Amino acid sequence: AARRGGREMAAWARAVRGLLLDVSGVLYDSGGDGGVPIAGSVEAVRRIKASGLKLRFCTNETQATREQFVKKLQGMGFDISVAEVTAPAPAACRILKERSLRPHLLVHNDLVPEFAEIDKTNPNCVVIGDAAENFTYANLNEAFRVLIGMEKPVLISLGRGRYYKETDGLKLDVGAYMKALEYACDIQAEVVGKPAKMFFESALAEMGIPPQQ
Repeated sequence: AARRGGREMAAWARAVRGLLLDVSGVLYDSGGDGGVPIAGSVEAVRRIKASGLKLRFCTNETQATREQFVKKLQGMGFDISVAEVTAPAPAACRILKERSLRPHLLVHNDLVPEFAEIDKTNPNCVVIGDAAENFTYANLNEAFRVLIGMEKPVLISLGRGRYYKETDGLKLDVGAYMKALEYACDIQAEVVGKPAKMFFESALAEMGIPPQQ
């Protein structure tokens, strides 16, 4: 039985054409001076690429643009390019354009450039990300007022994580603040990012690989 299981596993592995990799907490621990790579992760990425498998880095990073994020990882020794990263902000921008939505942004200052081409006048939705120090009462209340003033409030959240680990300890993630706005406005947010199915489907489409491979 063990031998048969081994053969089945080998056959499954041969059918695999690509991998989706998480980043924070898998390849590196964030915090401090940008974070530190987890032991063996740089070599693991190198070996995956050398094997010929397609690779996509899936992140809920919303405290930096993809360019800033990639530069940080390259500085840690990772072989990674912007074209290999699937992140929530670009996906949110596609949704905003498709639905003619004009966002009020409650995001980290370093993420704002990702929305440079989006019309933000007279907002008709709110986009919330991991805003870190920008999660003040005043900023949350402003987002609440935008939403509560709409006939049909639209809240788009760049992920729904509860918390994450940095080198100096655990930090509240966007999900905690998303839930506060959901409760206050009696609405349900549209989540763009992990673990939303659409996020992973987008990554697979960018790779050109079906889910079973």
